[in-house]
Amino acid sequence: MDDQTKNLIQNHIDSNDICLFMKGTPDAPQCGFSMAVTNMLKLLEVNYKAINVLESQNIREGIKVFSDWPTIPQLYIKKEFIGGCDIVKEMYENGELKKVLEDKEINFKK
Repeated sequence: MDDQTKNLIQNHIDSNDICLFMKGTPDAPQCGFSMAVTNMLKLLEVNYKAINVLESQNIREGIKVFSDWPTIPQLYIKKEFIGGCDIVKEMYENGELKKVLEDKEINFKK
């Protein structure tokens, strides 16, 4: 991965409390796993930044190297890599995801 791609990824993570690297957009996800994570975030009523990896091959491949995680989507909360769809789904179902959001003082929509 080149430095420009690494810096771009790092800037997205640094400048957004919740950052989701996904295929497609929240309004038009391009894979079921990305759709599942966006739905969970919508249900939790938090604001997040979505980065469509399909718009950039460099980001699509670079995020996998950056996180050392082979799949997309990838969720970051306050600069911490949380995981992919399966991990996020498990955390959502057992209440851990909401707790992480609260512990990191993420503002829920009113």
